[in-house]
Amino acid sequence: MITDFRDFCTWCYVIVDDLYQSLAPFYLKSVPGPAPECSDSELITLALVGECRGWDQETVLLSSWREYGDLFPIIPERSRFNRRRRNLMLIINLIRQALLQLLDVAQDRQCVIDSLPVPVIGFHLVPHSSNDWGAYGASYGKVSSKKQTIYGYKLQLLVTMGGVILDFELAPASADEREVALEMLERHHDLEVLGDKGYVDKPKAAYLAQHFQIELRTLPKRNQKPQVSQFEQYLHNHFRQIVETDNSQLSEQFNIETNYAHSFWGLCSRMYTKLMAHTLCIYLNRLLGKVNFLQIKQLAFPNQSQGC
Repeated sequence: MITDFRDFCTWCYVIVDDLYQSLAPFYLKSVPGPAPECSDSELITLALVGECRGWDQETVLLSSWREYGDLFPIIPERSRFNRRRRNLMLIINLIRQALLQLLDVAQDRQCVIDSLPVPVIGFHLVPHSSNDWGAYGASYGKVSSKKQTIYGYKLQLLVTMGGVILDFELAPASADEREVALEMLERHHDLEVLGDKGYVDKPKAAYLAQHFQIELRTLPKRNQKPQVSQFEQYLHNHFRQIVETDNSQLSEQFNIETNYAHSFWGLCSRMYTKLMAHTLCIYLNRLLGKVNFLQIKQLAFPNQSQGC
């Protein structure tokens, strides 16, 4: 049972370290010289718990952790923390995938697909930016749900009905969502996937059904026939709300739409960490049955009463 913030940190570290020890020998090269004073498992835990607590900037993250010297006595300096987190981002994602194998709700074959905007630079700053975002695919793109144009990427999410992020794809903001969805869904088999009207594409849906046993269900556009009944529309939109809940958690709890990275790989390491933190919270919720996003935020911010 998790009763306070220190309990939460301890649980996170134990879970991360157990999975790290089993995965690292196969995916990380041994580095000559003495081991770092702050181990990889500790550094990953610092990053994950920091995301749950809302410490988005490294300066805030590392200075805040110094108040908990009894938990993590060695706190790396900022540039070393950034470099090591980037080097560990693939193992962080592998730990997330290992947690998915342990989650019963991640085995659900019914899923929802949707995208979330990830702007990297303020719209008015793009012409004068010296960053190399464009070299890594960042582009202008419209966000219909918010009636705005961003410069950056869109995060495509595949979410189970249990609210678990099963898979994701970071793509340029201008990319055709149907093409990105096809690339992501080709990694899976035997799924029933609900999407909004932006995913309507009969040839791609037929291809997924024939080769991957994936049924991509979308509502027809107004100018398409046949139309479905109001009850079918209601059911479709009702079940799609699960991905809106996840989008809200990622935006409000993990601030995924706020970018502090100065490079594409820095952004990727943050994305992996935030998505891993989301999965870890769900895993703890299922494991203990006593903690959820609202309780985690209350543990992290004991003086605030607002929920996620």
